[in-house]
Amino acid sequence: MLRFAGFVLDQQVAELRRPDGGVIKLRPKTFEMLRLFATSGGRVLSKQELIEAVWPDVHVGEDSLFQCIRELRSALGDDRRQLIRLASGGGYLLTAEVEVEPEVTAGGEMAPLAQAVETRPPAPANGAVIQATSQRSIFGFSRRAMVAAVAGLGAIAGLAVAAPVLKPDLLFRRTPPRIAVMPIVDTSSDSRGVVMAAEVTGRLVDGFAKIQNVSVVAPRSAAVAGVEPAGLPAASSDYEIRGELQHGDQSWTLRARMIKTTTGEVQAVAAASVAADEADAQLAQSRLAAGVGHVLARRLNEMLEPSAPSSSPRGSSAGGDKVALEQALASINQTTRERYGAAQSMLQNALTEDPDNVDLAVALASLQMRGIQMVWFSPEEAVAVEARADATLERALRSKPNSIPVLEAHCRFLSATNHFVKSLVTCAKALSFDPWNGSALYLIGLGQIFLGRFDDALATFRQADRYDTPPASRWTWLLGAGWANLLMGRDEEALPWLQRSIAITPATGRSHMLLAAAYQRSGRFEEARAAMAEGLRLRPGTTKLNVTPPWKNVSPVCLAASVRIVQSMVDAGLPEQ
Repeated sequence: MLRFAGFVLDQQVAELRRPDGGVIKLRPKTFEMLRLFATSGGRVLSKQELIEAVWPDVHVGEDSLFQCIRELRSALGDDRRQLIRLASGGGYLLTAEVEVEPEVTAGGEMAPLAQAVETRPPAPANGAVIQATSQRSIFGFSRRAMVAAVAGLGAIAGLAVAAPVLKPDLLFRRTPPRIAVMPIVDTSSDSRGVVMAAEVTGRLVDGFAKIQNVSVVAPRSAAVAGVEPAGLPAASSDYEIRGELQHGDQSWTLRARMIKTTTGEVQAVAAASVAADEADAQLAQSRLAAGVGHVLARRLNEMLEPSAPSSSPRGSSAGGDKVALEQALASINQTTRERYGAAQSMLQNALTEDPDNVDLAVALASLQMRGIQMVWFSPEEAVAVEARADATLERALRSKPNSIPVLEAHCRFLSATNHFVKSLVTCAKALSFDPWNGSALYLIGLGQIFLGRFDDALATFRQADRYDTPPASRWTWLLGAGWANLLMGRDEEALPWLQRSIAITPATGRSHMLLAAAYQRSGRFEEARAAMAEGLRLRPGTTKLNVTPPWKNVSPVCLAASVRIVQSMVDAGLPEQ
């Protein structure tokens, strides 16, 4: 048995007991993770090490790891994250001292101490003898250490030979910037503020720990032995995330900023609010963290993936280019034809003056992919637009392979051209630089729908709704959740999602047509006909022929379910041709 911080971890019966002797129920995976922490000797366990140990031979995402961490902290009452702490580079460690209590054998004897904490391999079934060899056999060093040393010398020699033909950046890669997420300061004067601030801090830490090209380090106030890697002082970071939580009559508000540690210069600011009367505390915490995390992650990505120099004498940072980019970003997920057309013209004009500007070209490609998805181009125009977008994105990916806007545009292109499996991969890469990216989650959900994975799609859209960022896109994942429910025959459950989507963006005809199908299948025929009439008013000329989903690369399961939805639209008043 292992004792720490008043708790008892009984490995024989796989049980965790509180200081008062009460049993705490843990899922098997969560128990196994706690056992790993308790037997690690205070060592930092990397995320990969934990995943490989708890889920051997099974591919799982980091969300499963983070869920176990949250369950452990909840079970241990570790609201302030003092027992299980995030270490430098994204690993975790148990900070409490662990005492090993020898177990009692069946005969009433005490098992040897070493036996209580060691897991020995079972004897081979065929009776073969495993020969034990000393781990400290050569000058006090283990054989494993000697093998590693020889391998290291070989690697160095190999690099020396290869140096003339390898590029310098392959030999000496830049150290990833280190981010310290400081504890959010509670200025709310509300009894819930301390817990809310601690939870939001934890969610920000978890989010930034997912970002591929940065490392998260423990701030000085949270540094403990073993958290920082050898050779680095406590709280050695390139950037700090600081923030304050406020509470008003109407809302909780989180204000955060990213600061360059060496100069104190503010690199980015962000703010997020949730309704003060939000009953779901976890939803409120998730949206506060996502609201600021999304903005700061994108700004960090901009700094790490700078724009290529512009050929225009005005420079790539000219005011006109900025306005065009902002307009395009705000319009990509909007569905009014007029706003779409204005944004497209603005980008085309800006590109005429600055034809080599990668950011403008990518924004135009992404916007036009949205136009293809909304069927705002004729078939002939769509072919030409796709070809230009493909060439643009190939160039952009070569020059800025880790840029969030480039990855988003490429993901949208793959989705619009029915390369759904590839789109899932590209969108997942975009999420690895901005874990709160609702637009990428929406496109992942679309891919899952067309591949017939409706349950997965609904879970993805729900996750996007929990983040609710960026605000301009929120109607899309609400629409997606309604659509996924319809495809699964859950018509009543589809209604509130579709209604919420339309309340945010009422000018899209497709949303009204899906709502009409949901009403029709729920037996609310008058409401179905009214919703279809509104959809046809917004999209005149729509018939059964042009709402049928594409056939290329689409799962037969999705096609069959879509045919049933389209028939419900026809029953609600959609013309057949």
